[in-house]
Amino acid sequence: MLKRHALGAACAAVALAAFAGGARAEKVSVAIVNAVSDVGFFIADAKGYFKAEGIEPEFVTFDTGAKMVAPLGAGQLDVGGGAPSAGLYNAIDRGIKIRMVADKAHNKQGAPFQFFLISKTLWDKGEVKSLKDLKGRKVAISGQGGGDASVLNEAMKSVGLAYDDVEKVYLGFPQHAAALQNGAIAGSVTTEPSVSNIVKLGAAHVLMGNDAFYPNHQTAVILFSEDFATKKRATAQKFMRAYVKATRDFNDAVEGGKLSGPGGEEIVQILAKYSNVKDPAVLRALTVHGAHPDGAMNIASLKKDLAFFKEQGDVKGNVQVEQVIDASFIEATLKELGPYKKK
Repeated sequence: MLKRHALGAACAAVALAAFAGGARAEKVSVAIVNAVSDVGFFIADAKGYFKAEGIEPEFVTFDTGAKMVAPLGAGQLDVGGGAPSAGLYNAIDRGIKIRMVADKAHNKQGAPFQFFLISKTLWDKGEVKSLKDLKGRKVAISGQGGGDASVLNEAMKSVGLAYDDVEKVYLGFPQHAAALQNGAIAGSVTTEPSVSNIVKLGAAHVLMGNDAFYPNHQTAVILFSEDFATKKRATAQKFMRAYVKATRDFNDAVEGGKLSGPGGEEIVQILAKYSNVKDPAVLRALTVHGAHPDGAMNIASLKKDLAFFKEQGDVKGNVQVEQVIDASFIEATLKELGPYKKK
């Protein structure tokens, strides 16, 4: 079910400014999950980058990125941001037209935001000290046919095991804490801020970042509906320009995976206002995702994940990554803004 995200005074200010300038701001519906990885959208709104482009974003909240696919395909949404899952590729194979246009989140090598966790009880007992020790045990991932499944596969391959050598348990990230604490699972592939919360509870030991076995994994992308990309192309290009400016501010603010660089505190406050993580202390402490400042997607990662989905039978069609990628908006933006240079 869709839930309209209130923009309050910020939206009113945008509309007023547009009216005063003699031009009505164009509304763009943007699907979000209210997560930290939506930061590019939030910065662009909070710092007026959308407003400067004559855009009034209408944020629409979803429980998961997977639920965005159908309304994006039907043209009921303009923009979304989610994991490139088996469900997305199956939709494309059925003829639903959605375009991957830019990076939204990836596991940055050296500063990952996803981690492999081990039950603290099993770790302290010495029963699980490595990925190899998980053979035959239960490991939580967020769902079948998603990026986390491919991540788990790469983890098992890195120690000579197969994907089916562990028993998969499908749990949302907030549920990982209780499952690790009560012994329902031996390990998990978990994303921040859940990782920080779980460690604070003493429920798990952080075995390693996912970059140890799958560096720069493309975990989420920006999606445009076909109508937005074609019938509203000029607006879509403006949207991309605002988004890239916002991700560059985000990259300026990140030092060692933390929001401790120039402008970091401002972004902490923006996230505390817009996202589902309201505690600034938590936002300062967590390791944030990578978001390419030039919008570039990791095509090799996307292809690896799709090949895995097909191998598992989650994608049965002949869809290819190239059918979904549209880098033209990023390419045009970079011609205007030039390549990113960190402050």
